[in-house]
Amino acid sequence: QVQVVESGGGLVQPGGSLRLSCVASGSISRITAMAWYRQAPGKQRDVVADITGSRTNYADSVKGRFAISRDSAENTVYLQMNSLKPEDTGEYYCRIWVAYDTSTENYWGQGTQVTVSS
Repeated sequence: QVQVVESGGGLVQPGGSLRLSCVASGSISRITAMAWYRQAPGKQRDVVADITGSRTNYADSVKGRFAISRDSAENTVYLQMNSLKPEDTGEYYCRIWVAYDTSTENYWGQGTQVTVSS
């Protein structure tokens, strides 16, 4: 079993910052990639940022404001969110990909709510 737990969400004013954390534990052999997704009310879940090795990718809407980083030793991924806007509001989910001997599996966390409002 693999557990993925996000934390760090909350209510923040426009222009503020938050740092999300995601910790993976359990039967993990090797994490090959980690990503953050966002789902706004009534909308689909979209990728915000992902990291594979040292390579990172960002959605256009967050480039220059968000930064994804990873602590491989701790199986943890972070999302530093700066200059937050009301449209950044949503449930943020962590997703990881774990490579096993004969397959790669992906796992989701339960999400953490981010609300940007004055």
